[in-house]
Amino acid sequence: MEWHLGELFPRVGFIITNLRYSAKNIVEFYNKRGTAEQWIKEWKGALKGTRLSCRSFNANAVRLQLHALAYNLGNFLRTLATPEAIAEWSLTSLREKLIKIGAKVVSHGRYVTFQMAEVAIPRQLFAAIMQRITALRSPPIAVAT
Repeated sequence: MEWHLGELFPRVGFIITNLRYSAKNIVEFYNKRGTAEQWIKEWKGALKGTRLSCRSFNANAVRLQLHALAYNLGNFLRTLATPEAIAEWSLTSLREKLIKIGAKVVSHGRYVTFQMAEVAIPRQLFAAIMQRITALRSPPIAVAT
């Protein structure tokens, strides 16, 4: 049973296991396992991480590593670069609304413009994300001459 502040009745649940730990450690173990399984489910759903349809083992190994890299980049974007307004977005939402949207690159003499529709994500939100990514850069290192 779990008692939560502000709730009238306790939450009752059952865990059947053969682990020989204390009740607190068993609950902690299964909570961590549930979190890991949610991450795996998200990886499978958002990034199609189990789609390893190449003919050779090595090609599938590379594809699996690319899926893992994409998942890590998505988590980087979600945890370090997203403003509070979209902090709870899933990787699927980030992929659909931020990464897989159409854009046009317009090059002029002095600058390059990245034009995209504001249907999926407003301009101010996109600018906030870009500012957060820029803020993650380390300052330039002064080189003594």
